[in-house]
Amino acid sequence: MKRVLVKSVHGAFGYVMEHYYPFGMADEAAEQGALTDTYVVISIQDSHTNGFGMQFTENQFCKGVLTLLFDDIVKEVDGAVLFDDEMADKIIDFIAEKKRVADTLLVHCYAGQSRSRAVGAFAVEMLGGDNSRYFEEGTPNQYVYDVLETAWIRRQLGTF
Repeated sequence: MKRVLVKSVHGAFGYVMEHYYPFGMADEAAEQGALTDTYVVISIQDSHTNGFGMQFTENQFCKGVLTLLFDDIVKEVDGAVLFDDEMADKIIDFIAEKKRVADTLLVHCYAGQSRSRAVGAFAVEMLGGDNSRYFEEGTPNQYVYDVLETAWIRRQLGTF
């Protein structure tokens, strides 16, 4: 993967639609630069609504989708789903499996500010990059980031 993009659900939809073109218009779309990369998606959706009512699917540009339902919380709350080790493992497995398959990792949640920023920051670190801008330019959900970090360290030590 060459880059990690963190978006709101609306921004993620816009990014995906940049890859769309009507039948018979592939040449025109390519000339406008719409067909320049492939991507995979980590779609973080809210549990209290059982998602946003939309799902990303694989196609010629989208090479994989991981959808997780958890809420933007940092401790147990009745009626909400707290991010956990199982979800962290799914994210780590997905990034490891897809890192050579696509140009872009697209991570989104509802607002693109907390949960997705934490996952994006972790993904950049896991892929060997500098994730400091994610912390300087916003407020990642520290709990989500810490669970991912702990899972990653546990794997590196072989204690999972």
